[in-house]
Amino acid sequence: MNRTEGAASARGGAQGGRAPRRSPAAAPSERRFQGIPISPGVAIGPAYGSSEPGSAVTRQRIAAADIEAEGARLEAAIAQSRKQLAKLRARLAFLPEDSQAEIGPLIDAYLRMLGPSRLVRGAHRRIAETLVTAETAVNDEAEGLAGAILATPGDEVTGRRRRAEEVHEIARRIVRNLTRQPFQSFASLPEGAVLLAEQLRPADAALLDPARIAGVAAAEGGREGHTAVMVRALGLPAVLGAAGLTEAVRPGQLAIVDGTAGTVTLDPGAGSLAAARRALTAFARERGRLSKLRRLPAETQDGQPVELQANFELPRELPLIAHSGAAGIGLLRSEFLFMNRESLPDEDAQAEHYRSVVEAMGGDPVTIRVLDWGGEKEIEALAAAGVVPEYGDANPALGMRGIRLLLRQGELFETQLAAILRAAMAGPVRILLPMVTTLSEVRAAREVLERVVRRLRRRGERLPEPMPPLGIMIETPGAALAADALALETDFFAIGTNDLAMYTLAVDRSTAEVAPLYDPLHPAVLRLVQFATEAALRMRRPVSVCGEMAADPHFIPLLLGLGLRSFSMNAAAIPRVKQAIRALRADDCARFAHRIMERADPEQIRALIDGFPRVEA
Repeated sequence: MNRTEGAASARGGAQGGRAPRRSPAAAPSERRFQGIPISPGVAIGPAYGSSEPGSAVTRQRIAAADIEAEGARLEAAIAQSRKQLAKLRARLAFLPEDSQAEIGPLIDAYLRMLGPSRLVRGAHRRIAETLVTAETAVNDEAEGLAGAILATPGDEVTGRRRRAEEVHEIARRIVRNLTRQPFQSFASLPEGAVLLAEQLRPADAALLDPARIAGVAAAEGGREGHTAVMVRALGLPAVLGAAGLTEAVRPGQLAIVDGTAGTVTLDPGAGSLAAARRALTAFARERGRLSKLRRLPAETQDGQPVELQANFELPRELPLIAHSGAAGIGLLRSEFLFMNRESLPDEDAQAEHYRSVVEAMGGDPVTIRVLDWGGEKEIEALAAAGVVPEYGDANPALGMRGIRLLLRQGELFETQLAAILRAAMAGPVRILLPMVTTLSEVRAAREVLERVVRRLRRRGERLPEPMPPLGIMIETPGAALAADALALETDFFAIGTNDLAMYTLAVDRSTAEVAPLYDPLHPAVLRLVQFATEAALRMRRPVSVCGEMAADPHFIPLLLGLGLRSFSMNAAAIPRVKQAIRALRADDCARFAHRIMERADPEQIRALIDGFPRVEA
């Protein structure tokens, strides 16, 4: 088996199809297991099993004199659990923001349960009242809470099961730390391995490294569980619920995980192996074809130029951004500078980071979004500095986040602005404000910026002339509906369609019960995009889209038709979006958008978009 097979995956095909148990050329030893397709793609590699260490707890009683000591043991295990989850949270910084949005809320839920929750209070009460060990108290309290959740009338069954599993999961973590039992470790797996497990816990799934593991399959699990959410976010071909799988696995034997068909094949025969390799080859061929578009302009067939820029998460993405043909960075998320640190980065450290990115872009513009902390983004250094509470708001999307926090924390805001201004001497930079909802926030931010400029000049710093443009994210209905007024006070707009859809539809897409309601093609969302775009164009303000819609070629005809000519997305999506643009005519897109905006039914809108004629560029 070569390295390409072990690490690559092929995307595409309809999910949910059932593969035959035997291919025509199957070898006698070939065994195929049908499971649930979770994350599309095909992985070929040596199979390695993984079993969860046992965590059985023997019920034990304690003396009354030991209550305080046992409570202290429990608190120490809880503190250790918090540290472990904080490390997992920090690992999310190495994933795209869309993946963070999937996994982050789950880890936040675990962290909240490690605070003054019913689970923790109940475990302490059981230690004191029933004189049992901390392990027994945690297990008993978790069983009671999970049972109460499952018995709650009226709620959707899948949601109850997920909440009950969250209680069991955090209880298991506490008990593991109390008993010093090890967690699963995947660091020893060879590069390109296919992981086959009896069960993969959500917190363990967060330890998977997509750069090392080619694919994942487990005998247990379902489509809606937290583990499924995680492996999808990681982009790993995955199958869950493949009963009997682990009993048949021998370490090192060849395995194929087909996350599109939901099958796992052990000891594949010649026919199965050839089909899987064809899928990998097709994936590589398509990727190579798209890479040839890098040097071609992003323009429609009738000559309308379109600006395609990249979203930036981490410095290691710079080579990919350069290879994608991006015309700059349309959204640099500065949170990476603050994560996985014990203290806040000072002005010099921030300036050096920003400068390195600006220089690497070689004159292409870089848009830096100032710190967008929200309760869903645990940044330990902010909590340690007393800038934010140790645990996020119960409803972080509506709390102290984005520009609201920065205006309240003046020193934090001024330090970041000073660093950005200094870095702007290395190339063109724009400053982007997150979560703006009112004119007063823009005016207050501009006053802070002007104050920082005056202070740096007094200090003798060289600053760019003119000053970097100051723009805002349009990510709430309030900002979109006030776009005409906001355009008078700002230099550019960046429409964040992910949050705009969430706030407009009151839907948290990481919550299974309401996730199907999340729809960026809802007419209310589209009308807000249209209103904000038209307000920007009337005032001759640059406007871009930097949400998921920008990265989906199917949405490009509509967005072009609404008048948008600038998009920012993950670098990997740029070639496909460019291909779509080069196959379109702007006047056709305008007529198409007019038809779309006349519709009030999201299903009709989706049918029109799916039916839009597409040709190869």
